[in-house]
Amino acid sequence: MDGPNETVRKAATSARMYDFYLGGAHNFAADRQAALKVIEQYPAVPAVARANRAFLGRAVRFLADAGVRQFLDIGSGIPTVGNVHEIAQRAAPDARVVYVDIDPVAVAESRELLHGNDRATAIHGDLRDPKAIVANQGLLDVTRPVAVVLAAVLHFVPDDTQAYGLVDELLAVLPAGSHLVVSHGAAETFGLGDERTAAARAVYTRQTSTAGKPRTKQEVERFFGSRCALVDPGVTWAPDWRPAAGDPTDFAYDTRRSGMWAAVGLVQAA
Repeated sequence: MDGPNETVRKAATSARMYDFYLGGAHNFAADRQAALKVIEQYPAVPAVARANRAFLGRAVRFLADAGVRQFLDIGSGIPTVGNVHEIAQRAAPDARVVYVDIDPVAVAESRELLHGNDRATAIHGDLRDPKAIVANQGLLDVTRPVAVVLAAVLHFVPDDTQAYGLVDELLAVLPAGSHLVVSHGAAETFGLGDERTAAARAVYTRQTSTAGKPRTKQEVERFFGSRCALVDPGVTWAPDWRPAAGDPTDFAYDTRRSGMWAAVGLVQAA
């Protein structure tokens, strides 16, 4: 009979598949097999992951430079090279970061990577229960501004009512001056009627617990609601959000092919 660790190794997760796309080492055979099936349908997926990671880095650097000192990264996966705590604490050593993921293995490995860093931690939590995340995170003062990062995670909540509702819940408990960082798979690129998209989504549905749903630019804008003012340049293709020297050049010829919408919003007073 398989023990719990062996059972986990046999089940792919979106967090460890994403680690594989980025060339990381924190993944198992089941994750690699599932990821390769997705890549068969969309060979550009690793480049999409790189573009998303680059956007995340620019957004965190922008916020840290603007004085943000608290980050809550939900659906974080495994914080390997170039993730939130490294970027934020390089700009501001007093920055605090809490990573949240539904995958217990990702959380355990994250805690190992963060060992000795008393201003960063990882907790087990489900994006679909934002109140529990805020209540259990333990490290951040949520009476003061917090940057909530939802990078490449909301498309794994396919029900629109649930997806918009949970973001509204998060915004409702954040004070004015907080920020919302979102990147999201684009329906304009990964069209729901496309056979390749259907095949790629089927991999996630069959082999992980997270079925994906891309959304349009207008649908992504809705996540920011009436309480969140978009930071310039608004919702853009990921490579177009405040590009910087050293960014990946995979989609320099056509940023639409990055397949990811990206934006940062400033939470206003209720």
